[in-house]
Amino acid sequence: MSPSYPSLQRTRVKICGLTREQDVDAAVAAGADAVGFVMYPPSPRHITAERAAGLAARLPPFVNPVLLFVNATVDQVDAALARVPGAILQFHGDETPAQCLAASRDGRIPFLRAARVPLGAGAVLPDLVKYAADFAQARGLLLDAHVEGYGGGGKTFDWSLLPPSVDAHLVLSGGLTPANVGDGIVALRSRGKSLAVDVSSGVEVSKGIKDADKISRFISAVRAADARIASLPSSSS
Repeated sequence: MSPSYPSLQRTRVKICGLTREQDVDAAVAAGADAVGFVMYPPSPRHITAERAAGLAARLPPFVNPVLLFVNATVDQVDAALARVPGAILQFHGDETPAQCLAASRDGRIPFLRAARVPLGAGAVLPDLVKYAADFAQARGLLLDAHVEGYGGGGKTFDWSLLPPSVDAHLVLSGGLTPANVGDGIVALRSRGKSLAVDVSSGVEVSKGIKDADKISRFISAVRAADARIASLPSSSS
């Protein structure tokens, strides 16, 4: 029998790809739960660990920094963690479960694992139930569109392809905007242990440059979706 996951939960929000002080401040002011810093040099949103440390120092208690890596070495991850202690890790490349555990100090550092969902007609979805089991020590699975390179590139995958229940905390990413994030939350809230959302390009004016109004509208749309779900008759049954 499939597990039943509660729907009355607050959707947590991560604003990713931050590069400027004012964008960190805007994310915090709007109510973000986490902010992401890209440690992958080919990305246009890449910043150094030293720069990430300076930006993370602006965060108040209970807003988490997240460091995004793509096929990094254990030494590279360790060096970044030395600069940004207390960060959550996000592995977005081809890392195996063993590599994720090694880089996260045998799971002592919380980490997320990205699962890349193919785009287009006839796309074959990876077995997310097995993927969740393989990466059982991850704090959550981040669902992103599979495009050339790494990262979703602002593309939205077909949410209906996901299985009805995955034994993991899910993070929806890929092409989210203030206009569609509410629909994504309604579609996927019941499919995992919990649901969070992760946005980058959907709140930008250009790559790595965020828009404070878009961030505010995005988080307002998330809260409106939570209220919408809470008002459904099935939520109280």
